[in-house]
Amino acid sequence: VNGLMTLGFAGARQQIEPCNESLMLEKLPACGRSFEEMMKKVDSKKWCNLTEFIMYYDNFTQCTEREANNASCFWPNPLAEGFITGIHKQFFSNCTSEKVHWEDPPDEILITLILIPVMLTCAMITLVVWCSKRSDIL
Repeated sequence: VNGLMTLGFAGARQQIEPCNESLMLEKLPACGRSFEEMMKKVDSKKWCNLTEFIMYYDNFTQCTEREANNASCFWPNPLAEGFITGIHKQFFSNCTSEKVHWEDPPDEILITLILIPVMLTCAMITLVVWCSKRSDIL
């Protein structure tokens, strides 16, 4: 049984083809051109809104995966990622995430938020000291 399994695994290993990177790099630009054509349908002001082009991006992703697999390459791989990054730079370089600008609350609220825990801590310490001095009653 071990011999048959080893022979089976060896046969499976021989069927695996090496990644043809040049074929993959030759085919990926077609995915980029197709995505570019689809993105022409979307107003460039809406390129940062994923809901406007999610189907086009999904098609692009599936195309790059298919072409990588056709070239016997795993996906994602560094070359495919480099290509996808180039597409991102072309279409989404102006899409920056807006950072939330945090502000302190007004002074009255801030002072209240600071003083309440301080006062409760002082009250608890006072209560513990008072109770420990009156241990004869408890």
